[in-house]
Amino acid sequence: MTKEELVAIIARDADVPKATAEKALKALVSGISDSLSRGDSVTLVGFGTFTVANRAARRARNPRTGEEIQVPATRSPKFKPGKALKDAVR
Repeated sequence: MTKEELVAIIARDADVPKATAEKALKALVSGISDSLSRGDSVTLVGFGTFTVANRAARRARNPRTGEEIQVPATRSPKFKPGKALKDAVR
């Protein structure tokens, strides 16, 4: 599903114009992104929880050259689906 298709579904189900649905989707994504950038988690009951995972620095090998490289520590978003979402997919 593309963003455009999702906007169309939101507009249809909420009975609002597509422009309004797109603004709502952008606000949702922005809100989740802002919360995660601050290190907070976002829980949507029944859907799931967005969190930030901290990955420690580590050594790895370049598969092409075999050279050992240092991979810096990073933070990345994680998503854990809720029970209702899991049940809907099964």
